[in-house]
Amino acid sequence: QVQLVESGGGLVQAGGSLRLSCAASGFTFSNYAMAWFRQAPGKEREFVANINWNGGMTYYADSVKGRFTISRDNAKNAAYLQMNTLKVEDTAVYYCKSLNSWGQGTQVTVSS
Repeated sequence: QVQLVESGGGLVQAGGSLRLSCAASGFTFSNYAMAWFRQAPGKEREFVANINWNGGMTYYADSVKGRFTISRDNAKNAAYLQMNTLKVEDTAVYYCKSLNSWGQGTQVTVSS
């Protein structure tokens, strides 16, 4: 079955960086787009970024454009989210998604 496992979250000061990873299994990873979403406390889950099957096309939410970079390595069945210049408002649980399946999420906390 489809399995997505996020890692790389943690506590970082505002202005810092983190790199999230999403390890995929149970499907032909290289055939499908991947996406990152996030959910802050008391808020709905929101789209962050997505990437097409070969990494040739990416799309970002306005709130992260220019600061976050989504990428993938099809040889490793993995997707990544490089997050730079983090802000307090980026604090959330970050989820990867593909084929209508979600990972368990990884917590990102940005302190002021």
